[in-house]
Amino acid sequence: MTTIEILDDWYGANAIDYEDAWEIQRSLHAQRVADEIGDTAMFLEHPPVYTAGRRTEPHERPFDGTPVVDVDRGGKITFHGPGQLVGYPITKLPSHVLVVDYVRRVEEAMIRAAADLGVTTGRVQGRSGVWVAASGVRPERKVGAIGIRVSRGVTMHGFSLNADVDLAFYERFVPCGIADAGVTSLSAEVGRDVTVRETARAVAPHLAELLAWEPYSPSPDLAEQVEIGPRVPVGSPVIR
Repeated sequence: MTTIEILDDWYGANAIDYEDAWEIQRSLHAQRVADEIGDTAMFLEHPPVYTAGRRTEPHERPFDGTPVVDVDRGGKITFHGPGQLVGYPITKLPSHVLVVDYVRRVEEAMIRAAADLGVTTGRVQGRSGVWVAASGVRPERKVGAIGIRVSRGVTMHGFSLNADVDLAFYERFVPCGIADAGVTSLSAEVGRDVTVRETARAVAPHLAELLAWEPYSPSPDLAEQVEIGPRVPVGSPVIR
């Protein structure tokens, strides 16, 4: 079983600029390709920044002139900023692991961490990331995003999980190219302040377990959760 080392010196006042973190990523990536280091992940916060993946359309960019960093990952445009845990796993994929399996494992780590923090989440078919189910007049809303690159068998970029981020930043652009759904945070859903450090502590063990490449049982998609509904033990009274 492999283990992953997590570097996490960049929270709060030590938040690291996106391009500085990207340079560290490139260095770690080169070292991992050469087997000079083992699997490593950077956990951090960024000062406010918008980053655009290769599939970003012009109309999805911020409409207020906010600068955007164009990056070499997949996916579309997203926001990074204070109150959001960003994770960059630099991990060598075993020969039997497909990229889609890696993505699903990172999603699963966020889903399990969110559950530990009191928020039920899941996947939505046809959409990447981690979502909270629609409720009342509120649509499905995204709480965790993924955008990765795999080069020479080693991953770069990664995931973001909204802890207590200012959601107003998402009103300036089309998040991840999805205009018919919302964006949320763990704090907004659970009704208390969930910090980035608390979120990181929740994610870390799940990410380490799932990137050890052992078999696992994925959490149900949101649609499956709705279809299953609440479970009532046999013989229990039904309260109306």
